[in-house]
Amino acid sequence: MSDSKTAPASGLHLPIDRRSLLRAGSLLAGAGVLGASRPLWAADTFEEMKPRWTSAKIDWRQQAGKTIVLGGEQHSWMKAITPLLPHFTRLTGIEVKVSLQSETEYVADMPVKLGAKNPTPDVFMVWSLGQAISARWLEPLDAMLANPKLTDNAWWDAEDVFPSALSFQKWSDGHHYALAITAEAQTLFANKTLLDAKGLKVPATMDEWLASAKALKTPTTAGVVLRARATGDAAPWPAGGFVFSYGGAIMTLAGQPALTSPETVAAVEMYARMLREAGPLGVGNYHWQECLNDFMGGAAAFGCDSSNFATDIADKSKSKVAGNVLFGALPKAGNRPAKPNMWHWVVGMNSQSRHKEATWLFLQWATSKPTCELAAAAGLATPRASAWATSAFGQRFGAQAAQATLANLKAADGDLFKAAWFHPKSPQILEAFAIAINQAVTGAKDAKSALDAANTAILKALA
Repeated sequence: MSDSKTAPASGLHLPIDRRSLLRAGSLLAGAGVLGASRPLWAADTFEEMKPRWTSAKIDWRQQAGKTIVLGGEQHSWMKAITPLLPHFTRLTGIEVKVSLQSETEYVADMPVKLGAKNPTPDVFMVWSLGQAISARWLEPLDAMLANPKLTDNAWWDAEDVFPSALSFQKWSDGHHYALAITAEAQTLFANKTLLDAKGLKVPATMDEWLASAKALKTPTTAGVVLRARATGDAAPWPAGGFVFSYGGAIMTLAGQPALTSPETVAAVEMYARMLREAGPLGVGNYHWQECLNDFMGGAAAFGCDSSNFATDIADKSKSKVAGNVLFGALPKAGNRPAKPNMWHWVVGMNSQSRHKEATWLFLQWATSKPTCELAAAAGLATPRASAWATSAFGQRFGAQAAQATLANLKAADGDLFKAAWFHPKSPQILEAFAIAINQAVTGAKDAKSALDAANTAILKALA
């Protein structure tokens, strides 16, 4: 076990941001959650939080001695949960090993592992819920939810979870396959110094945004950074918010592609134009990491991506613009209401796991109120209202960023999102859409031609 001075080894190979976790402990102490300032991984932290976990009317030690594997991609949830794993082991006697990959590696490798009926990872971040359910990679959780030996539903308290997050947990067949771990919304962020220098305000419309981005572009500073890489895990998510805000869709609620609609074409034309006229050199290869790095380095005036970026942007140890950023709503397209994209990451159980009860105990613990409060102090936007209400989260995430995120979550259209991202063929759908976005951004094709080809590719995939 790690002592209070040494960060845990973090599973297999996940690096721990020690400074961030020390700060989280200080915030929790200031908020009265912990009696004294100490690292989140400290044994004393466990002792102080233990009564809250053990108040659940289950035997946490019933699977002691088991070892399970947690699979995930490089993400703020993995950064937040990994240093807390020693607490789970102290509580249950279950060891958790961590397998971490980059986002691109993860979404390519996991279907191979799960398709081959590999029993590990036992629990994993679910990147494509529709695909995972239709392929039977996920174990239905209903029996465990209903088993009082394994679950204390009153203690877990579903009413504390955002309704949109609960909708991600229950599939159209009525079964539960996963539990939500984050609450993310597409959020605009702007470099206040650069805006002030030009006398500009945070844009309220897409046309205003384009004009401001062009005005702020210089030979060394991009007016805007957005994802444009031609992979399903890159460009589609932020571009999706444009499409929804223009009144379009990627997939209709009836399950048919909608990329040729005038609204969708107009949205992609604006997305591409913004990057062609105000984006950085080489933006066709940009994923979220490149967008975040450019913005934190002061090399971009605007960004628009996951609200979870707020924690990194506010971190003075890594961000040159910390304390100098404005967060806001996705700009509107004309008079239409903005419909930013949204996302709740979920975790689920491998249907081939050999340690399902141990895995369920981990799922219940990782998504509980006490654990989410600890994760929130590290800056993670969890799906629990109680965690958002803590002063530790407000200080770490930022009050203005939190306000903007909640507004964007409220404005988002979950049905439009789920029609594309929860579709059983979502990998093929999003890959085709990504290629079209990239072609429009790079000028390889005009938006209409690129989307026509993508629509045809999706129809073939659905046939």
